[in-house]
Amino acid sequence: MKVTQEEQVIEVLRNEGGYATLRKLNGLIDFSSWATKTPEASVRRIVQNSKRIFRIRPGLWALEEMRNDVLNQLSINPEDKKSEDLFTHGYYQGLLVEIGKYRHQRTYVPAQDQNRVFIDKKLGEITDTTILPDFTHEELKRKARTIDVIWFNERSMPTDFYEVEHTTDIKNSLSKFYELQDFNSGFYIVADVCRKNEFEDKLHASMFSSIENRVKFLSYDQVADLYQGLKIVDRSLW
Repeated sequence: MKVTQEEQVIEVLRNEGGYATLRKLNGLIDFSSWATKTPEASVRRIVQNSKRIFRIRPGLWALEEMRNDVLNQLSINPEDKKSEDLFTHGYYQGLLVEIGKYRHQRTYVPAQDQNRVFIDKKLGEITDTTILPDFTHEELKRKARTIDVIWFNERSMPTDFYEVEHTTDIKNSLSKFYELQDFNSGFYIVADVCRKNEFEDKLHASMFSSIENRVKFLSYDQVADLYQGLKIVDRSLW
């Protein structure tokens, strides 16, 4: 009996312990029998439409039959908002770290976040450093030290600053960016799309006029799509 495409996706998820990122699924599924030029699009459609699969977060999918086991393994308690928030924050920090590494940037997360979980690993295990490079004087380093993810170039100069705003005040992150505006860097607020209007309102306050054209908003879905779009050249990147 011919195995359907949905069954192939489900089997890979089962072999991976019940969950996987969309990017990982595309790297593991044998597409040789799929009569399509866009198998990745087919996988996306399957995980979105199958009643046997549920979304943990954008880009991260799991088997319905293993829901409880998967959520327990990832320390997600649907009835505990704190566990949901911690997982969400670490998840997007991890995606940003992986994207930066793929782009040959040196990645940083704060030392206090190194034990935060990114799916099945700790952030400290996947990031390049939790020690801020000596790229400026100490006062500004104090401002940068708590930023969620920073990318550095080969000269140890910051190219991009990312703040993941799941529940915290966006204004605090904008204040950090304001203090760091003299660097030739990108500034990004990463949050649920429902917070974009709040972001716009706070960014356009007069106190942030000098950076309002430099700070960009990235939705959770956009970050997940950026990660998914990375070409799989080395499975160790997972």
